[in-house]
Amino acid sequence: MKICLYLDEDSSRGELIQALRTANFDVLTTSEANNLRSPAPEQLIYATQQERVIYTYNMGDFCRLHGIYMAQGLNHSGIIVAER
Repeated sequence: MKICLYLDEDSSRGELIQALRTANFDVLTTSEANNLRSPAPEQLIYATQQERVIYTYNMGDFCRLHGIYMAQGLNHSGIIVAER
C-alpha cells in the first residue's frame, strides 16, 4: 500500500516536496490542487475525498478537526502534524 500525501500550504516547501518525491511518495500540494488559501476544514475534506493523508504544521486546527471527526463518527485518510 502506497501512502499518498497532501501537503497543506504551510508545509509546501520545495525541499520537503522534492525529498518526499525522491523517496517515492505520491505527493500533491494545495497549490497543485488549486486549493491555496482554503480553510483547514475544506483541506481535510479534500484530502479525504482524494484518499490522501494530510501533512501539516498546523497542530491547532487539525487536532481540533480530528477530534470533531472522531466525536461525529466520521473518517478521514489520516493527519500528520509535523514540527517546524
